[in-house]
Amino acid sequence: MIQFALAAALYGIAAAGAFAQGASAQTAAPATRDAPANPAINSTGPNNPGAPAPGANSFTEAQARARIEAQGYTSVGQLTKDADGIWRGSAMRNGQKAEVALDYQGNVVGR
Repeated sequence: MIQFALAAALYGIAAAGAFAQGASAQTAAPATRDAPANPAINSTGPNNPGAPAPGANSFTEAQARARIEAQGYTSVGQLTKDADGIWRGSAMRNGQKAEVALDYQGNVVGR
């Protein structure tokens, strides 16, 4: 009986240690000042000066259209995603036809 109690106690200690290691492994690393920000989410200001920026674009065509329209463009035509991941198309703004682009950061650029 003493051997069973001793074995159960050792098993409990081993299980507690494994649980503690698993819990610490799931803790997210703290942010550092050198860690990159995610401008696709964090951007609240004007466009990135280098816009449209190439990158993996996760916007759907409908989302791209909605973002372009939210910037005051109307009659947004068919949009196509180019090799750089930038949605491109044509639209109207202030009665003028414009070529528009939307990058992965959500920057809308008209020319």
